[in-house]
Amino acid sequence: MRRGRRKFDDDDADFLKISRLEPALHEDPDLPEEGDRWSTWDGALHGPDPRPDWVRTEHGAVDTELGMLKTGKEADVFLVRRELPATGQVSMLAAKRYRDGEHRLFHRDAGYLEGRRVRRSREMRAMTNRTAFGKELIAGQWAAAEFGALGRLWEIGQESGLVNVPYPVQLIGTELMMEFIGDWETGEAAPRLAQVRTDSDGLADLWRQMTDALSVLARAQVAHGDLSPYNTMVHDGRLVLIDLPQIIDVIANPRGGEFIARDVNNVANWFRSRGLPVDAEGLIERLHHEAGLR
Repeated sequence: MRRGRRKFDDDDADFLKISRLEPALHEDPDLPEEGDRWSTWDGALHGPDPRPDWVRTEHGAVDTELGMLKTGKEADVFLVRRELPATGQVSMLAAKRYRDGEHRLFHRDAGYLEGRRVRRSREMRAMTNRTAFGKELIAGQWAAAEFGALGRLWEIGQESGLVNVPYPVQLIGTELMMEFIGDWETGEAAPRLAQVRTDSDGLADLWRQMTDALSVLARAQVAHGDLSPYNTMVHDGRLVLIDLPQIIDVIANPRGGEFIARDVNNVANWFRSRGLPVDAEGLIERLHHEAGLR
């Protein structure tokens, strides 16, 4: 990290080339001749249909971990190459692994989890009291919430073209594997919005994409919950929303309107600082209306 650069929650975006890692989940005792482990596709929850043709579903596929993409307070993200050795077909995945109850920070959970409920009162008490069991349940909720949100928004994006998110490939426990947004040849992740340098026309186009995406979220009656230029990527001119575990049901959560406003202000301030005049208050009012809060 360069001197003077501010550090954020999920802030280490550099690709860290590291040695072969230990497989994290469902390790097969009969390891493949190539790669670190057999594909964990079988037995996982899968993303929505129709699946992109690059998704490798074959039982003979193998996973190779290439390094850490990002580290954060709630999860670490690794780059995984899933390949079918017989054909050479490859998909590049970002494996997001939520930390267990002893190694995650839960300082922000309370506000985001308002409006979320589990069926069993014992589980709800454990989550409320932050017992070890409750923290494990919360970690599972984060992963499941992000997997569900990505699937829902990916489907909306395919139909409307107004919002872009990584395709959620699979979920096993607290490991979410999704489409890697970046250069599949080099393993270099796409830049975050905060890293992008462009002219006024480019900024205006990115703001248009941002407002379209926020409108889609509002009409679905959800808010990102933690939107900023540091968890939004720009790939081939497309704005891509990432880091969605804290997605908010703005109707069930009594602070839903506040989360919408905070998301808007976080990104609007960045665009203003780059010289683009934006009407944050007008956008917040419109989104509240679209979400049914007015």
